[in-house]
Amino acid sequence: MKNVSFHRYVISLICVAILSGGGVYIWQKSTAATQSPQNQPTVATSNELEKVQTLFDQIRANYYQEVDEDVLVEGALKGMTDALGDPYTTYLSESAANELDQSLSSSFEGIGATLTLVNDYPEVAQAPIKNSPAEKNGLRLNDRILKVDGKETKGLSLTEVVNNIRGKKGTTVKLTIQREKETFDVSITRDTIPVDTVHTDLDSEKKIGKIEITTFGESTASELKEGIESLRKKGAKSFILDVRQNPGGLLDQVQIMASMFLEDGKTIVKFADDSGVISETKASAALDEGFKVTEPVVVLVDGGSASAAEIFAAALQESADIPVVGTETFGKGTVQNVKELGDNSELKMTVMKWLTPNEEWVNEQGVMPDHQADFPEYAYLAPLPRDKELKEGQSSEAVDRLNQFLSALGYRTTGDTFDQTTVSAVQAVQQKAELEVTGKVNAETAQAIEKAVTDQLKQEDHAYLKAVELLSK
Repeated sequence: MKNVSFHRYVISLICVAILSGGGVYIWQKSTAATQSPQNQPTVATSNELEKVQTLFDQIRANYYQEVDEDVLVEGALKGMTDALGDPYTTYLSESAANELDQSLSSSFEGIGATLTLVNDYPEVAQAPIKNSPAEKNGLRLNDRILKVDGKETKGLSLTEVVNNIRGKKGTTVKLTIQREKETFDVSITRDTIPVDTVHTDLDSEKKIGKIEITTFGESTASELKEGIESLRKKGAKSFILDVRQNPGGLLDQVQIMASMFLEDGKTIVKFADDSGVISETKASAALDEGFKVTEPVVVLVDGGSASAAEIFAAALQESADIPVVGTETFGKGTVQNVKELGDNSELKMTVMKWLTPNEEWVNEQGVMPDHQADFPEYAYLAPLPRDKELKEGQSSEAVDRLNQFLSALGYRTTGDTFDQTTVSAVQAVQQKAELEVTGKVNAETAQAIEKAVTDQLKQEDHAYLKAVELLSK
């Protein structure tokens, strides 16, 4: 799967810990009533629990240093979920549970990125939140964070790293990033993370309503309905639903939203365990309250469309024959349940898998689009460095990327050498951006170049252009 650097369109994976908003998996709050008889809890034998208690007592009494009992208990609980080998099943401490709950319900202060642990290091695990500081500063999927404000991150828990990165709005955190062969610093000013999950626009010439759905949060279904109603009033006669880089979210929301586009009685999603299909959800007025979208629709997906976004795309594709355009989706076919444990901590656990209406399991495979379309190659280049200046006479991978970006903007730059042609192109960009014309690329100029390239990408969004073509027939 390819990854975009500074543009939000093409980055995403499923996360385990959250630095800011954005749903990343399907989940529902659990109550005792949701448990089926075969899933009722069983009581561990006294010997099993006695062994755990004995180990705890031995460490507490005999370890040569002072022991934090709470840390021991947290470690034991986390160890049980880790033993399952499922990255989506985990014990959530009070702080982690609070992060999860906030991510789908309200705004808060941070940088707008999501992390997971890979080989003892925190890595960026999904697309930064739209318009967040992380997105604006070019963080991307699989960026490894080596240091936070100069402090090593290796060996720290995810919670510790998250706590070090988060902070009050207006304050700055410096991250040392490893990206493939490069290591660089990026300073990010924390801000209030936006929580709007539906963004709309109207192509007035084509009468096409453009709807970008970034996550499936608590209010996404109502946001979508409001967005469609607003676009209709403005003259929209068809819609493009963009769930690229949408990492998922709440199951109830995606079911409501899919129902809006399906005839009542059509299947939205099926659920299964090891024994086979156990239930399914069908479109109905009970879900969508009678609000239906009958206009022509196209769905856009990519490798960052995951979980609930895949349910949405597959439901419209298979149950309404709505064309899906883009690239193969992420492939997360499991459902997580969040169970409150009574002390403000939570258990997030995989409880079943979901299937498309045609009973396909997309796990690690993804939803295949009806029409393949992607961004040009330059969209997948890493961002320009912010911690060092690029100037005439230098030769490096960073200069090679610079020349490719400038070439995409129409300048005749090639190769990995910062020559006079590159100088002239940089000066032209600086002049257009009303920056000091130096011919050198500092952080400010790098940002201006990347903004220009991002604007250019909007004109070369082949998936969107294909959707327009389909709706114009």
